[in-house]
Amino acid sequence: MGSILPGPGLAHFVVCDEVHHWIESNQGVYVWETLDRNVQKTAGAGSRLIETTNAYNPNENSIAQRTHEAVLGGAQRILYDCVEAVRDVELKDREAVIAAIVDAYGDSHWVDHDGIADAIQDPRTPAAVAYRFYLNNIQENADGWMSKDEWELCLDDSDPILPGDQIAIGFDGSLRGDATGAVGCRLRDGKLFLLHLQENPRDPNQPDWEVDVLAVEAAIANAFRTYKVEWFYGDPPYWQEAIGRWSIEYGDDRVYEYWTNKPTRMAQATERFRSAVMVQDLKHDGDADISRHVLNAVTREVPQGTLITKDSPRSKKKIDLAVCSILAFEARADAIADGRLKRRRSRVVGF
Repeated sequence: MGSILPGPGLAHFVVCDEVHHWIESNQGVYVWETLDRNVQKTAGAGSRLIETTNAYNPNENSIAQRTHEAVLGGAQRILYDCVEAVRDVELKDREAVIAAIVDAYGDSHWVDHDGIADAIQDPRTPAAVAYRFYLNNIQENADGWMSKDEWELCLDDSDPILPGDQIAIGFDGSLRGDATGAVGCRLRDGKLFLLHLQENPRDPNQPDWEVDVLAVEAAIANAFRTYKVEWFYGDPPYWQEAIGRWSIEYGDDRVYEYWTNKPTRMAQATERFRSAVMVQDLKHDGDADISRHVLNAVTREVPQGTLITKDSPRSKKKIDLAVCSILAFEARADAIADGRLKRRRSRVVGF
């Protein structure tokens, strides 16, 4: 990802190529930070770092995005050179596409404008790819489930979740590969917040990493102890025995299994969640992990509707908290439908 010319233990010239792919989940951010620190130490002696990139996906928080935002924020000693084509070009309009290519490539006289236009208008080329990689437009994936702007409109950093609040919980668990998490959703306003998260660090030094089951148990116990949990939905694979115990301990009228591999039910829940975001009938407290997982999710069409999934089976970008959020929001709706939001505490009168 980066190359360092030989020297007496110092980085003199570092080339970071395609930094739109350098993200946290593939350790790209960690590598860049290490390289940049080494260059900064000897910048006065002429050490330099160069980044080359295509347009980035603003949902990924890549190094390309961080550098661009640093420049916009007034960072010093960064030479930023980027030319974007006019945005939202009608990709079926050949004349408009050619004009956009000329804008994007400027004085690069060797560029085959017609060849690039053919690639853009090839029906196999997704629109997001055409905009990002041929016209240099900062663009989210066309099949992304949620845009960053849509999600941020639901941010509410006021009115914090308090002990004793009525909440619903969504739980999605794994043992090794995927993440394990729990998300809470306050009944009265649909505000999401993080209760627990464990992610495989993908560290070569920890090849046998597993979820800390006791930490999960403690987190669930703490949630029931701290809040008034009215409804709990948990995806059973790997955790069916635990969910059964929680049902016995906390009440079988509160803790329920929710099989996310049932497409009809899950597609309906996913659509309800998405619709709530669109009309801002859902809130979140800005938790970075929940936001990351939500923005990592892409859509998958099935006969029953739309589901969410990772961008590829081997992707390191987790979406488990997005699933937890859907379950928590669905649990909230069912709790309200059951009349639990209006439930009053019983009063004991002594004589």
